[in-house]
Amino acid sequence: MSNLDPHPAPSPCGAAHHTGPVRELQEGREVPLGESTVVRRLLPTLGRRMIGAWCFVDHYGPDDITDAPGMRVPPHPHIGLQTVSWLHEGEVVHRDSVGSSATIRPRQLGLMTSGRAIAHSEESPRPHRHAPVLHGAQLWVALPDQHRHTAPHFEFHEELPRVAGGGGLDATVILGTLDGATSPGTTYSPLVGADLTLAGGTDARLPLEEQFEYAVLTIAGESEVDGVRLTPGSLLYLGQGRAELPVRADHDASVLLLGGLPFEERLLLWWNFIGRTQEEIAQARADWTTGDRFGTVTGYAGPPLAAPPLPSTPLKPRGRVR
Repeated sequence: MSNLDPHPAPSPCGAAHHTGPVRELQEGREVPLGESTVVRRLLPTLGRRMIGAWCFVDHYGPDDITDAPGMRVPPHPHIGLQTVSWLHEGEVVHRDSVGSSATIRPRQLGLMTSGRAIAHSEESPRPHRHAPVLHGAQLWVALPDQHRHTAPHFEFHEELPRVAGGGGLDATVILGTLDGATSPGTTYSPLVGADLTLAGGTDARLPLEEQFEYAVLTIAGESEVDGVRLTPGSLLYLGQGRAELPVRADHDASVLLLGGLPFEERLLLWWNFIGRTQEEIAQARADWTTGDRFGTVTGYAGPPLAAPPLPSTPLKPRGRVR
């Protein structure tokens, strides 16, 4: 997934640090993505820039793409992060510069580790060959310093572990471990991502790690999380210090649970790069512009994205505490 803003602002990847439970509700802002997709961006925002190592969250759809091209994101670069593709409806074709090609479908995990450098494209199958509805989320995970120069690679997991929480709750573990079930996806810091399906009449409690900070993104339907009523496209930040999370739903609903140990490193997020210094970001931009380092994505019918200009003001990494 790419940030297609032609004038991306640098984002210090940190936020006010809470050591106890909180309830911060925020709505996403609409951002165009590719030729015909509009996403709701929930992270980063001015008030909340990270949840554990999770540093970027887009929610899109459900969109009727019966007579539309659907997702079209040309080849673009990444450093210092992992991308997570997660669908509820539709299909997305992933291609990257290390030769990976996969069609990702609902509840399948497409996990790309950029490491030192990778490029990829994402698109719906060609018109009249794709599903009529596109609905899902794209997320980024920041890589800690000791792993951010690792070799780039892509993982595709068709089967993921599930947790039947009782009371109408069913969870698919996307990354990390939840209630004893561990995803096969590779992680580089303590975190968790899970898709929670809430049947109508759900009244359940989900076990959590008290050291983790958490947030919940509403994907579909209305639910109640820790007493807060949620509608689709909203993000509820929950803080730390919770041993369990009460969830309720009068009708069928679905939410994403994101969490992890607070990420204490000082990071700099600009465009599709996560680095530590302005020099590192500038070098990555220059390498993409000159065709060095990132390799070539084959199979996408169109040119790669051009890198936007760097801002005139200095880029400064910051930590979680403002």
